Amino acid sequence: MLTWKDVINFAVNGNPKPDSRVEKTEAEWSAQLTPEQYRITRQKGTERAHSGALCTTYDAGKYNCVCCNTPLFDSTIKFSSGTGWPSFTQPIKENAIKYEKDTSYGMVRVEVMCNTCDAHLGHIFPDGPEPSGLRYCINSESMVLEKEDTNE
Repeated sequence: MLTWKDVINFAVNGNPKPDSRVEKTEAEWSAQLTPEQYRITRQKGTERAHSGALCTTYDAGKYNCVCCNTPLFDSTIKFSSGTGWPSFTQPIKENAIKYEKDTSYGMVRVEVMCNTCDAHLGHIFPDGPEPSGLRYCINSESMVLEKEDTNE
């Protein structure tokens, strides 16, 4: 289980190696994504609080990167943080997420990105529930929910 100390270590000393890499030109990303997905994932934008379709969705499944379809989070670790963005306590795998120090807007935060394609996802904070104490605050537009098949 990742802790805040692990997150800071990755942000300062380097991230775990991803299983694979996906690299495309800005034109290729622009053609693939909606304008809002592109603004958020490729230009480090943020959607308005409580506006994302995945904010109040709690269906079973995996939350994948909208850009490269890499699994990022599992629905079992999603929680309602009251912040207006989907929130998770852990990534699906330690090397699914990339961490970088973010000093934009006069704040010091830790940005989280897809480690496979560098898509901006959101930020992480040390104010989540136990046992990890982490809150991955993620833009809905940066993910797609791959629902579990319950008709077995």
